[in-house]
Amino acid sequence: MSETARTISDFAAAEERRVLGLKPVAAPVHRRYGPHPNQVYDLWPAEDPDAPLVVLLHGGYWRYDRMHLTPFAAHLAGHGFTVALPGFRRMGGAGGYPATFDDIALALATVPQGRPYVLAGHCSGGHLALWAGARGLLPADSPWHTTDLPDAILALAPVADLAGAARAGLSDDAALQLLGGTDLMAARLPLVDPLTMLRDRGTTGVPTVLLHGAADEELPAAQFTDYAAVHPDAELVTLPGTGHYVLIEPGSPASRSVIDILMRLSSPAAARPGRSTR
Repeated sequence: MSETARTISDFAAAEERRVLGLKPVAAPVHRRYGPHPNQVYDLWPAEDPDAPLVVLLHGGYWRYDRMHLTPFAAHLAGHGFTVALPGFRRMGGAGGYPATFDDIALALATVPQGRPYVLAGHCSGGHLALWAGARGLLPADSPWHTTDLPDAILALAPVADLAGAARAGLSDDAALQLLGGTDLMAARLPLVDPLTMLRDRGTTGVPTVLLHGAADEELPAAQFTDYAAVHPDAELVTLPGTGHYVLIEPGSPASRSVIDILMRLSSPAAARPGRSTR
């Protein structure tokens, strides 16, 4: 259970309603990356075949679908990116541990089709993006271990510390539900929690930026600062006067920061050593 009941200001509540209330935008292309009904993705291809590719993971505390992020995906596409927005199995249905992580692993092995890409995610999607960037740290016998990692990570107000989210009971104990309950949490955190995976390891080797708002009332600031403390190679960017949802609001000042960082991370100079920039 949560330590304290969540309360937010009228300003934050209005921001949440405004952004999550945006009308979904239909993608021009829909594809599958696996046989399950949730293993699909929306694609906004840029006219330029060499445009930077962004794979975008949606939030919603591992429960909700991707429709609320379609306006932002279309917005990024309008600024010169090819954008892929995968669905995945979610809690309340067939998802949670391990299915949600199986789907992210399969999507990232399939959707980019060999192209360099930046993996971005918001809130719980940010958690999944940070996890994907740390999969090289998993034991070699883990089915999720891989050395074929994203070229860069942009985590937007991410749930970066699952143990902290569980302690705080965020979103009606969403992290505990994802992990399968209190009895299983300790065994599973080293496999799926970005902060735990990185503790005493130093770095993922993947260029990583955490972008969050100083006025975020959805997540405690420790979600971002505690992760940065265990991943000193990661860049922590704080936007003054910025809330949780405005980061994914098309046309907002915060969205301009997102676009600028994606452009920087997509440049050949940002590529990991030894990674092709084909």
